[in-house]
Amino acid sequence: MRKRLIQIFGFLVTSLGWFFVLCTMAMDYWRISQIGGQGGSNIIKVAWYWSNLWKDCFTDSTAITNCRDYPVLWSVAYVQGVRGLLMCGLTIAFFAVVLCFVGMECTYIGGSEAVKDKMVLVGAILHF
Repeated sequence: MRKRLIQIFGFLVTSLGWFFVLCTMAMDYWRISQIGGQGGSNIIKVAWYWSNLWKDCFTDSTAITNCRDYPVLWSVAYVQGVRGLLMCGLTIAFFAVVLCFVGMECTYIGGSEAVKDKMVLVGAILHF
């Protein structure tokens, strides 16, 4: 019974972690900075610059947003590296979640207990 609870808890934690990393890929506001607000131009009082893994955007106080996608692979190398690492991590973690689900003691698929233990071990290694 204790082994099942540990496996279920570990599966839930790793699945939620995978889901949260997946959510960060779609987030728009990774980096936000405010420009202005303490004097300056009489027309534009405040402007916000924000960016994520996919584009840079600039929004002024009139709610007009101008965005520029990252068009070239080599233009922002560190962003491309983060994109690649996140996508590789998500892919590997997806296979780890599937292996851990099939290998858990409380599921009826996956074969004998020794095979299921090996699946859970491989899934845990992939998560790390």
